[in-house]
Amino acid sequence: MKDRNKFDFFKTSMPATRKADFYLGCLGGSVFIDFDKLSDGLVVLRRISFDGYGCCNIGDAAKSLDSEQSARFLEEYSKNSINQYEMTEIIQQVIELNKGHIWKDALEEYGFLNVETT
Repeated sequence: MKDRNKFDFFKTSMPATRKADFYLGCLGGSVFIDFDKLSDGLVVLRRISFDGYGCCNIGDAAKSLDSEQSARFLEEYSKNSINQYEMTEIIQQVIELNKGHIWKDALEEYGFLNVETT
């Protein structure tokens, strides 16, 4: 997927049984991504769910964004209107860090691999 705006990230909420600090949806509600803010201020991917695949819990194996990217994520998430270009770049980085723990076929089907980064 080359068009960064095609994901159309939006803030959402989840049931109390799906605990996380931040929730994003995208692709018309076909994908939901949950994040936590760690005690050191870094943002980490907790789980990602895909229609047709289910929920992929990353757990303690998750690698966090670095301090700069975590700050960018928190800044974008706090806005009323998410900058799609910025959020796509951040999400692409967190997926790249954690792709070994996420179903490759789901990432491919939903266009999270090979997103243009320049």
